[in-house]
Amino acid sequence: MPFIDLDALGTKEPVPGYKGIFLHSDHMTVAFWNVSEGAVMPEHSHASEQVATIVEGEFQLTIACETRVLEPGVAAIIPSGVPHSGKALTQCRLLDAFYPARKDYQ
Repeated sequence: MPFIDLDALGTKEPVPGYKGIFLHSDHMTVAFWNVSEGAVMPEHSHASEQVATIVEGEFQLTIACETRVLEPGVAAIIPSGVPHSGKALTQCRLLDAFYPARKDYQ
């Protein structure tokens, strides 16, 4: 199935304030997030490498104890197993790509 209607996938909220649509291929997961202002992603890590992109808003991201405020046009690479956390400083839209696919988001 090469073409996917994202609206047909439905929305999940794995963490309060983080509503996402998750697209899965055999090897990757892409997450389209709408994040409420002030919503916190607690520190965590996972086996998947993650590339995070800010589409809209301001997002404070901490990767391995280094914190930056990200705005549109900025991306971050989070290696596998590295602790990271975040907080939406404004209403945000984020795009995350994970390799390998996130089984916990399926």
